[in-house]
Amino acid sequence: MGHRWQVGDTITRDVGENFVTTPSTVRTVPETRPTVSVVVPCLNEEQNLSYVLPRIPADVDQVVIVDGDSTDRTVERAFELMPTVDVVQQTRRGKGNALVCGFAACKCDIIVMLDGDGSTDPAEIPRFVQALVDGADFAKGSRFAPGGRSEDITRLRKLGNDGLNVMVNTLFGTRFSDLCYGYNAFWHWVLPHLDLPDMDLPAPGGDLMLWGDGFEIETLINVRAASLRLNVAEVASVEAARVHGVSNLNAFRDGRRVSRTILSEWRRSRTRSQPAATSSTAAPFDIAQPDPDDVGDIATVTGDGL
Repeated sequence: MGHRWQVGDTITRDVGENFVTTPSTVRTVPETRPTVSVVVPCLNEEQNLSYVLPRIPADVDQVVIVDGDSTDRTVERAFELMPTVDVVQQTRRGKGNALVCGFAACKCDIIVMLDGDGSTDPAEIPRFVQALVDGADFAKGSRFAPGGRSEDITRLRKLGNDGLNVMVNTLFGTRFSDLCYGYNAFWHWVLPHLDLPDMDLPAPGGDLMLWGDGFEIETLINVRAASLRLNVAEVASVEAARVHGVSNLNAFRDGRRVSRTILSEWRRSRTRSQPAATSSTAAPFDIAQPDPDDVGDIATVTGDGL
């Protein structure tokens, strides 16, 4: 698959307004494949794991199950199906927090985001990996690229996704065909530059969720990849209907969180494009968190977990 970097080498990438040099995490010799970690957020997915885990390609090096305090046998079933699986508990509620906790446990060159409900096909993982090997920094799944489709999305959700997609393409100059889809893959070196919500922050009380902890995480990651000027490749993907159970996604609640995330990130991207007064001493990369007013608005929206 071409030249591979050795541990200790450095990779220089043009990220946002800066060149960022990061140490390589690749441990193998040239002409060998990159190692792959797959992160699977789960909340009461005992039945669905029987479909998902056996379909993960055998050459995936690490599978991380992130459990959101399931009340069924999700964790036990994961070990029954895949004794080598890594299981971590998420620190707060929501899909966003689950992904961040899973990313922290990843040890491989490439990180793949896979849903635990059977809607994303593990057999597509090699296509995402190949897109990265071919030169992309970030491989973004799309249900609406040629060759992709959804067997699950409703007319209302499709209308909302289209509207949010147009908003992102207009504000960020992207050409995404699908915004709110969680099947993505990226090189491990990208992770710290996404500056995702700290998994160790305390959870708010009651039904409140921190900004970035909900379904808006997928939009946040996609928009930050665009803001960073990463090389993003869209990978056509087929979204199936959830195999068992009912989704916790709420079109109105989560759409509101996504739209506010887009606007907040756009304001931050404009701020970052302005020369800083302390640019000579500034860190090479920084993404500010939303204004307190934005955090308050978003955090007060109730959520149902994953």
